[in-house]
Amino acid sequence: MGETIRHENFKKILFCTDFSENADRAFVFAVNAAVRNTGCELHLLHVIPEPSAQFWKGYIYEADEDVDARAKREIDEKVAEVYRPRVSGGVKLVIAMRIGEAGQKILEYAAEQDIDLAVMGRQGAGTVGKILFGNVTERVVRKAPCPVLVIPPTPK
Repeated sequence: MGETIRHENFKKILFCTDFSENADRAFVFAVNAAVRNTGCELHLLHVIPEPSAQFWKGYIYEADEDVDARAKREIDEKVAEVYRPRVSGGVKLVIAMRIGEAGQKILEYAAEQDIDLAVMGRQGAGTVGKILFGNVTERVVRKAPCPVLVIPPTPK
């Protein structure tokens, strides 16, 4: 009864985003959790699927621009517009991007960064996103080294 639970004070919270409406909804939960844990870092992770990365590399190669630089610029723009203004003072926001299979990259990042809590949105039924992101969410929930908070879509 008197033993300390590792996750009673979160130092690092991971928010995984695909920039969807439900990811934006999940962000509110991630920020609130970070604010309630003084000195907490909020890590924002976006994973670009490998097939998309390969397409962009081919396209960008012709345009003579580095895929990683372009992807990072686009993510930075979205973060600056959608997420950064909603982060309260006192919460350090760490931005990360990975290329590969989303579930694997999220699990790797959580382990590498010693994440205490992961927050993810779940897509609604009947969407292609549910097939892709739903499987990612399920894999992360099963294998994560930390608790995972899964936010359902807004009921319609």
